[in-house]
Amino acid sequence: MPITEHLIELRRHLIKICVAVLIIFLGLVGYSRELYNLLSDPLVAQLPANSTMIATDITSNFMAPIRLTVFVAAFLAMPYILYQIWSFVAPGLYKKEKKIAIPVLLSSIFLFYAGVAFSYFIVLKGVLKFFIMFAPQNVLPMTDIDSYLSFALKLFMVFGLTFEIPVVTLLLILAGIVSIQSLEEKRRYIIVGCFAVAAVVTPPDGVSMLMLAIPMWLLFELGLFLAKILIKEEPSPTIVSTVKE
Repeated sequence: MPITEHLIELRRHLIKICVAVLIIFLGLVGYSRELYNLLSDPLVAQLPANSTMIATDITSNFMAPIRLTVFVAAFLAMPYILYQIWSFVAPGLYKKEKKIAIPVLLSSIFLFYAGVAFSYFIVLKGVLKFFIMFAPQNVLPMTDIDSYLSFALKLFMVFGLTFEIPVVTLLLILAGIVSIQSLEEKRRYIIVGCFAVAAVVTPPDGVSMLMLAIPMWLLFELGLFLAKILIKEEPSPTIVSTVKE
């Protein structure tokens, strides 16, 4: 297929994705305030009795709930989005690759949702409690709704993508980019790398760093374990020749 036809096909799938997100957004936009209330519940529960959230920009009261609704629409449309990506890529795959790709696609959807749920129900509450607990006595915490939304969405995306580590690990091994043995030999460096990445992408506190670094490490081990079950590495030529001699 010529490159122009590939681009036309890609555009068709992108239009479908945009339409799906738009339809879900239009269905949710009437509940944008309720969605923001749900998002802000963990913060409101931690604030002092005489404190509240504020809006420092005249448009924030309107734009923050709308931005959240767009994110929720894309979040709910994720299975359809990944299906469209799969439909675009699938014709170029071999039959064996298709058998592997379908479980990988389904598991990536589940892991992304699990990462976002983990960040909302467990991480967000602990991080907010940590920051508010260390506020000076003469400072009354009153967070801007736009700043809080950006903070929460960044946290959700970081954990959603982080939970894809088992899938990424498995794909790298299947593609032959790395081997199981090389990953096992570099395990200590990978663990240090998990903590380094967590320190960079999370807020500047030890709680969120640990809550990201430890799952990253465990998810890497999960991907390695699945690779050992699904893939049997052939011995290297050097080992084979030594055995023959």
